[in-house]
Amino acid sequence: MEILFDGPCDGPLCVFAHGAGAPMDSEFMEKFAKGLGGLGIRVARFEFPYMQERRLNGKKRPPNRQPELIHSFEETLNHIDAPCVLIGKSMGGRMASIMASDFENTGSVNPRIMGVCALGYPFHPQGKPEKLRIDHLSDMVVPMTVVQGTRDPLGNQALVQGLFDESKIPLSLTTLWLEDGDHDLKPRKKSGFTHEQHVQEAIEYTASFIKFCFSQQQAS
Repeated sequence: MEILFDGPCDGPLCVFAHGAGAPMDSEFMEKFAKGLGGLGIRVARFEFPYMQERRLNGKKRPPNRQPELIHSFEETLNHIDAPCVLIGKSMGGRMASIMASDFENTGSVNPRIMGVCALGYPFHPQGKPEKLRIDHLSDMVVPMTVVQGTRDPLGNQALVQGLFDESKIPLSLTTLWLEDGDHDLKPRKKSGFTHEQHVQEAIEYTASFIKFCFSQQQAS
């Protein structure tokens, strides 16, 4: 199992999962992990099985089925064996949230998980806003936050606000909205914002959230 680490060894730990289309060392993942590391966070990156296979044979393939993705995530947590906040880009964030929810009322959520941060949460598949991926969010057992572009095609601000208003997602789920950002948090030039600004704000926000989760544990 290959794990990439960034940040100080004694910093609050997060385990960082990639999205469906890019590996753990993509430009976005590199920048985000190193940015968190610079703010005192210990970051551990890993890859799901399908991405590991792509690295070996160069052939693109779709993500593994959800049970396999969850199993891979769990194996990584067991290998690291330390309290941590889970963060994930898109699909990785969704898998992290499923792991931290007691949707099936089993009472078996991994006790190492202290919080979840999703970067560009896929509230629905591309072009299918009627197929929501939110049922488990009401069963989160740890704090969760979402960093989302306001025009994210997998969950824009208007849609998500509607879900809050209709109580379809819990008010305890916090959000950072990045103006005019798309699924990669990238705004259009006419917005007056830059991608670099949005990513940096997301990094700072995520680092604060991770530290908050650890402070909550220490206070309990």
